[in-house]
Amino acid sequence: MSLNTEEFSTYLTDFRHELHHFPELSSQEVETTRHIRQQLDEHQIRVLDLPLNTGLAAEMGPVDRPLFVIRSDIDALPIEEQADVSYRSEPPGIMHACGHDFHSTAA
Repeated sequence: MSLNTEEFSTYLTDFRHELHHFPELSSQEVETTRHIRQQLDEHQIRVLDLPLNTGLAAEMGPVDRPLFVIRSDIDALPIEEQADVSYRSEPPGIMHACGHDFHSTAA
């Protein structure tokens, strides 16, 4: 996928909004993990085959070079969202109130 700067910004914003719209509590992030894996697969980023129910690890770049690790939390908090935005959290009483939707997008 080749995107210009504006298209890439829109792509990342849409991805963050999708994560924000459907938050999951800690240890329940099955759909969040699936969605992140799907995006990584679409961009041919290697996802490691680990026995995880939620979360994942991925590698980018040549396998014979030093590895950099980026950690990103994906869980939400048991808080009712008050914001009136188009990507408002759909499940009642759960939201990404601490920026994990952004962390997952930026990582």
